[in-house]
Parts: sequence; C-alpha cells; structure tokens
Amino acid sequence: MTRPYNFSAGPAAIPEEVLRQAADEMLDWHGSGMGVMEMSHRGKEFISIYEQAEADLRELLAVPAHFKILFMQGGGLGENAIVPLNLSRAGTTDFVVTGSWSQKSVKEARKYCSTVNVVASNEADGHHSIPAPATWQLSRGASYLHLCSNETIHGVEFQELPDLKALGSDAPLVVDFSSHVASRPVDWSRVGLAFGGAQKNLGPAGLTLVVVREDLVGHALPACPSAFDYKLVADNGSMYNTPPTWGIYVAGLTFQWLKRQTEGGRTGIAAMEARNIAKAKLLYDAIDASQLYLNPIDPSCRSRMNVPFLLRDESRNEAFLSGAKARGLLQLKGHKSVGGMRASIYNAMPLAGVEALVDYLHDFEKTQT
Repeated sequence: MTRPYNFSAGPAAIPEEVLRQAADEMLDWHGSGMGVMEMSHRGKEFISIYEQAEADLRELLAVPAHFKILFMQGGGLGENAIVPLNLSRAGTTDFVVTGSWSQKSVKEARKYCSTVNVVASNEADGHHSIPAPATWQLSRGASYLHLCSNETIHGVEFQELPDLKALGSDAPLVVDFSSHVASRPVDWSRVGLAFGGAQKNLGPAGLTLVVVREDLVGHALPACPSAFDYKLVADNGSMYNTPPTWGIYVAGLTFQWLKRQTEGGRTGIAAMEARNIAKAKLLYDAIDASQLYLNPIDPSCRSRMNVPFLLRDESRNEAFLSGAKARGLLQLKGHKSVGGMRASIYNAMPLAGVEALVDYLHDFEKTQT
C-alpha cells in the first residue's frame, strides 16, 4: 500500500525506512529480548544506542569537540525557559523577533532576565521578512542574543546566521533551530547554543536536542531545576534523570538514515540541503506562477521547510483541503493564527511528495476557473 504524503508541521513525517526498522525491533532489539521502551536507560544495551546516536549526530552536524550534545525533554517551549535559567545570569538578553516562536521566547525570558531587549522585529510587516542584521540595536554586555532560525508558522527562515562579532557584539548567539535542524549545515563558529525539538526533522515528539559551547555551561541560576541544569545534564551524559529513551532511539535511526542519503555526489546533510533546495523551488515556483495561490513572504527569506500559502478566494479553502485529502495529501491546513495553507517539507518528505502536491495545485486551480 502506498502511504499518503504527510505535510504536518510537527509532529511530522518520519522516514519510512526508520519506521519499518523501529517496527521490526519493537519486541526484541538485537536479540536482547527487550524492546527499547522496556530497557533500563543505564543498561549496556541502551547506553550503546545513546552513544551511537550522539556520535552520529556529532558527525552529521559537524559539531566541534568543544560543544556538548545534550538529549533533554521539554521541547522548544521548555528551552525558552531553560536557556535563560542557564545563560542569562539574570542580566540583559537580546532577542530578534521574526514570528510566533520568537515572540513566545521573549515572553518566557521576561520571567528570568532583568532586562529583555527586542533588538529587531518584523511585526510591522506581518512577519514577512527578516530585519537586516546591520539594523539591529544590540545591547552592550548582553548575556546572549536569541533568534529563531526558521519560523514554522510564518515561513520565514534565516538563510545565513548572523556574525555577531562583525556587528560588534561579544554575546553568544542562541538559535532555536527546531524546524530546520539537519536540513542544512550549521556554522558553529557563529553559535553559542542551538536547541530544537526532534519532532519536526529528527524523530518523535518528546526529545529535545541542545548543542552548547562548553564555556557556557555551569552558570545556571539558583532557581534552575536540577534536571534542566546544563552542567548536571552534561556531567551525567544526559542521564541525570531518565531521558526520552524511545525518542533517542528513533532519532538515532534517523541519523543513520541521514548518513546514508546521497544526492548529486553529496552525502548526509549536504545531500539533504540539495534536495530541500529543489523541493522548495518546485513548490514556490508553482505558487508564484498561479492566479489562485499566494505566498506573502519576502523571497530572500522564504523557508525551505515550511511553505505557507493562501488561496486568493478563501471560500475555496475547505474544497481545497477535501480534494487534497482525497489525493493522499495530508495536514495542509495552515496554523490557526494565520489561516490559509501550509506545506511542511522536512527531510523525510521526498521530492515525489512535493511533485504530487504541485500536480494537485495545478489540477485544483483548473477546476476553479
């Protein structure tokens, strides 16, 4: 049976190979007599899964040795509190607002930081662009600067991370990369900490990835819960409390799947970036050429992962969604805060899925004219 194409923004599609392997190993992992969900997180079986997953992720993302990789819980929203509890030192923090997720980050940080400065915002244009870094009003002595590299709801993405040193700031850059992690390389020379929920591009909901520079660990506020203190988590190899074992296992399978991918002589993340560029171009070109569909985002910062679009006649929305479902194209309804449609085309979405969506866009438009 051919599976439908799932365009959900998260929890999102997982590669079919990964799902089949997890299903095959559900009752008995590698002859251990146990499924992964039944294992002790401190037993040799799970420790081997964890160590392989961490090593594969470090290789895939080219994470330097002086960064810690932490497998945590709480999701991106949880990290909106955990980051200031660990990095703010109760001082001044800077934020760039580019959509709903960075807005939530600002609101949460105000609970823990003495001063939260919004140094740039695109609210005036409806979150359709990214303010040029040269215009950011950076604070002197900020504990860190936070941005969301890809806004899942509004479809705005940083095509390049800012170089804060070139802007005259010594603040570490904190990046919420939940919805584009593993879709393109990361310039770690510009990053102090990156975090993301796994449920968009890396695996199931419940696992949160934190990659943090060593010198930023060990400065948690006294009020920080022990389980969220980066130093305690790092010192205990992400085993200070029971980690999300199933999420780590499935993410580990996804890392191995990513390592196997090839495209035009490229492998791993480079292969995925090439595919993601091709998928996004195909879909945006179809939308831009249409008289029925509209994407309002500035082309210079359109997301490769989340493509929101509107029907110029919104009375046709329900017919569009019904027809899409009949064609095996699922989860295309836009977020309730912005309406319209949204196609999330993460790593697990094959080019064939985007081609099927583009064919449907053309066919539906023909029936409306």
